[in-house]
Amino acid sequence: MRKCGILLHPISLPSHYGIGDLGMESYAFVDFLVEAGQKLWQVLPFGHTGFGDSPYQSFSTFAGNPLMISPDILVKDELLSEDDVAELPFFEPCKIEYGKVIEYKYSLYRKAYANFDKKDKHYRAFCRKNAFWLDDYALFMALKDYFIEQRKYTCNSAEYKAYQKELKRYMTVNAIKDCYYGASWNSFPAELRDRDEKALAKYKKLLKDEVDFYKFIQYEFFKQWADLKKYANESGIEIIGDIPIFVAADSADTWSCREIFKINEKGFPTEVAGVPPDYFSEDGQLWGNPLYDWDKLAETGYDWWVKRVEAMSKLFDIIRIDHFRAFESYWAIPFGAKTAKKGKWKKGPQTALFDAIKEKLGDIEIIAEDLGDLNPEVLELRDKLGFPGMKILQFAFGNFDNPYFPHNFENSNCVVYTGTHDNDTTLGWYMSCDEKTRDMVRRVLNVSGDNIVWDMIRMAVSSSAKYCIIPIQDVLGYGADTRMNTPGVSGGNWQFMFERERLTKEMAANLKYLCTIFNR
Repeated sequence: MRKCGILLHPISLPSHYGIGDLGMESYAFVDFLVEAGQKLWQVLPFGHTGFGDSPYQSFSTFAGNPLMISPDILVKDELLSEDDVAELPFFEPCKIEYGKVIEYKYSLYRKAYANFDKKDKHYRAFCRKNAFWLDDYALFMALKDYFIEQRKYTCNSAEYKAYQKELKRYMTVNAIKDCYYGASWNSFPAELRDRDEKALAKYKKLLKDEVDFYKFIQYEFFKQWADLKKYANESGIEIIGDIPIFVAADSADTWSCREIFKINEKGFPTEVAGVPPDYFSEDGQLWGNPLYDWDKLAETGYDWWVKRVEAMSKLFDIIRIDHFRAFESYWAIPFGAKTAKKGKWKKGPQTALFDAIKEKLGDIEIIAEDLGDLNPEVLELRDKLGFPGMKILQFAFGNFDNPYFPHNFENSNCVVYTGTHDNDTTLGWYMSCDEKTRDMVRRVLNVSGDNIVWDMIRMAVSSSAKYCIIPIQDVLGYGADTRMNTPGVSGGNWQFMFERERLTKEMAANLKYLCTIFNR
């Protein structure tokens, strides 16, 4: 069935709390999707974001982002009072200021936690059901908080001085600062870093209330999301979620499952992820995530990955897996390299991982993010698995045999986008193109260029692709200043929000009209 939808991460929704959340504006957006004849809502990863605020670098692949919890729902559930949320800091209306948001929202969460009945049967059931990741995650976050406060330990201990020396061997000055802030797990005392059972038991007891606080936050996140997803599904909207292929170096995943990653005995990666120079960056992209030890994962039947996909399949109806090409072969960069130029391709797990997933979980609808430097083997793997790939219209306008042109799609088993979260907005892209490219765009679309964004949307919706996804910025006709992410640039990303009145009934009618005439 041909379907159309919108790419919008909940953090970009309007909110007077400084960041979009899972409250009333999310429900209003579902209503807009229905009014606009849409069937899909694509989001970015839901993980608990860490340094840089990227949803692709989180403290846990299983945990939800606490900043997406709605204070209004906490008021509705009588965990907060109206007075608790009456006085707000000043937040920029269309820009997420993470520092201010984190400080304010966590102050609300701690008040809500103080009012929460920890004997609640639903909460206890949630903790039992998710113990395989929740226990490690909650302790991990509590330890990070604890060692941030323990300045005496981090500044003066012989262990930490040894840690700093080790770090300097590998990383630049800026990276040292990033790794130091927030008590990275490889800076914990050795017995905690290496997960000695007695040390773990000691700190679980010492930090019990803080551990329970983080469990409470996750309970609230998943409860709010389950209610919203149910509303969306009952309204005829399916959710496309996103799994980053890699996890952050400083995460509960790497700390609790070090054996399945290329990490040494002191907690440092030996090789890290990225991609060689490409369309997005002449130096390539140095992501810094530790790489998997696929041989160790194979010995377990890919158990960790199976659990990861299982958890995401309960959160979402369809799963997009980021950087799919790494399952065929991945770019391995020596830890400490300053750019992604120095690296080499290594073979991934091929079909073995997906065979294990299918054997244990059955059929799950997966979209393969198959962009970037691809070899024929990557496309063969995608097609063998039957996964739809992605077609980005902004990539098409180089020559007329370009595979991203709709008339060159090899088949309909694909997902077409005007652009993704890593692209400029369509308006920003068009305005930055040279005149030769803009002329090609106008000729191919047979338009004047006066309404180029909707002309591109029409091209996407009319294509033969199974699914069509339009970023919210393109629906709104926004320019380059609302871009979600610029790959290879560390600052100023993931900050986009829009104002409620910008999403109009006219836009809904235009989208519905296109979906009607092109049978979506």
